[in-house]
Amino acid sequence: MKKILLIEDNNDVRENTAEILKLAHYNVLTAKNGKEGVELAQKDRPDLIICDIMMPVLDGYGVLHLLSKNNDTSSIPFIFLTAKAERSDLRKGMEMGADDYLTKPFDDVELMNAIETRLKKNEIIKKEFTRNSEGLNEFLSSAKGFDDLKKLTQENFIRLYKKKDTIYSEGYYPKGIFLVNKGKVKTYRTSEQGKEFITGLYKEGDFFGYLALLEEEKYTDSATTLEDSEICMIPKEDFFSLIYKNAEISRKFIKMISDNLEEKEEQLVKLAYNSVRKRVAEALITLSKRYKKESDQQFSMNISREDLANLAGTATETTIRTLSDFKDEHLIDIKGSLITVVNYNKLLNMNN
Repeated sequence: MKKILLIEDNNDVRENTAEILKLAHYNVLTAKNGKEGVELAQKDRPDLIICDIMMPVLDGYGVLHLLSKNNDTSSIPFIFLTAKAERSDLRKGMEMGADDYLTKPFDDVELMNAIETRLKKNEIIKKEFTRNSEGLNEFLSSAKGFDDLKKLTQENFIRLYKKKDTIYSEGYYPKGIFLVNKGKVKTYRTSEQGKEFITGLYKEGDFFGYLALLEEEKYTDSATTLEDSEICMIPKEDFFSLIYKNAEISRKFIKMISDNLEEKEEQLVKLAYNSVRKRVAEALITLSKRYKKESDQQFSMNISREDLANLAGTATETTIRTLSDFKDEHLIDIKGSLITVVNYNKLLNMNN
């Protein structure tokens, strides 16, 4: 049974609305002011909140503001109730993140339709989709069905890339964001001297290329494939429609970006303070964490010495010598371009 929190200071409206909701088989919690409503929302985590705007102690805008700051309550669907129908009030509520708006007096059908629509939409957003092209298309189709967004031309999403093919280049404006459906991708920057520095590694299910799109700036790095790959692209118009029209999706991408920036910051610190041996070991550990499959006993990967050097932030010749030392120490095995990590723990705990 879905749980609904009703926050309304008018006794008659609160009791009548609660009765309607109970008859529709909802579990109903009630609060007579905003302060009580916030406390109940944080304690009982309802599936949906219906909240009056003009209330004593704490008004509806204050309730929405406080709940949106809490990770546990920020994604709960929120419907405003108000006796005012001025456009400025409606705009303010929707800009703050409200999902819907009902003007009093309302009838039973309006109330039920608003609740059912918001609950159904929220279930779709919470649903876990497979992080590949099929899951991406399923997710976008579901989200678009409720936001009245234009239909996607899904056949244009997937493109096949050969090893070392360029996906996008530094200095160009983005046309969308990308998802690795199959394969491996690196992003990198090139110095004035032509030296590459790898800024990111991506595997199946990873999104990339979104920072430039969000900043509406040119790419500051380039992206190429490390092996034959399938790449999906979400056109920027569709991406922004999802971001702007759904707070939950926005939060997921913000979290993704935060994790990405923390990883890059940690990488820069290690490059600044670690020895060459430690940096090459860290590069191998990074590759293992990113690309090793659960079914693999040991991590193996075909990677050029130049790419490994660019990831470690050192010269190619130095990387080759260090790899040779690691092989002699039985930390790795080398067969052509294939590197196998033999002793992961020693590489992970290598002294600086």
